[in-house]
Amino acid sequence: MQYPPVPAVADIAAQFCTALRGSERAEWPYRHWKLREVFPIDLCTGILTLPIAPPVLGETDGTRNTYNASRCFITPTLRAKFPTCQALSEALQRPDVARLLAATCEIPAAGSYLRMEYMQDTDGAWLEPHRDIPEKLFSMVIYLFTGPDAAEWGTDIYDADQRWVGRSAGEFDSAVIFVPGPATWHGFDRRPIIGVRRLMEINYVRPDWRDREQLAFPDRPIRLD
Repeated sequence: MQYPPVPAVADIAAQFCTALRGSERAEWPYRHWKLREVFPIDLCTGILTLPIAPPVLGETDGTRNTYNASRCFITPTLRAKFPTCQALSEALQRPDVARLLAATCEIPAAGSYLRMEYMQDTDGAWLEPHRDIPEKLFSMVIYLFTGPDAAEWGTDIYDADQRWVGRSAGEFDSAVIFVPGPATWHGFDRRPIIGVRRLMEINYVRPDWRDREQLAFPDRPIRLD
């Protein structure tokens, strides 16, 4: 018996599309979409039970580049090893999912590539206010952490002058999507992390993305048909 069971690719795609169609769009301080019940619970469990240890961070400079060598991207190697990674990758690679993302976010998804990172932040992790680079056609963060302090672990949001204006709720299996732009400041202010802050970042990235080793399907661009 396989535990946890891996949902069918079609079921993962269908639930994600339902969440995206039902998302709440807001314009301030920049355009973003809030999603709930993004993935089937068995898929979430499959991600959380991956035998991948959180990186030992030590002192960081407020960027993930501090520990590039320890970052965990969903690559062909992980897809081959873990059925959960394979199913999620195939679901988000599907043309119907890509078409919906392209229409919702108004992005040129055709020919882009799927990039997914599994992040496990421990005490001491923080991120300075930053904007995602334009090579990311969209950025989606999916919150997969639990625990008594998890309500305080959402993404910090800043206005165009980098002033703190709010924080994502960080509800389990919820997500936020935005299209990187000049005002899309976000980060994670220093605060205690008792346990592990688990989340995923998912992007479609432009065809000229240099770090091909980060891609789920380096030889399979996104198709809309």
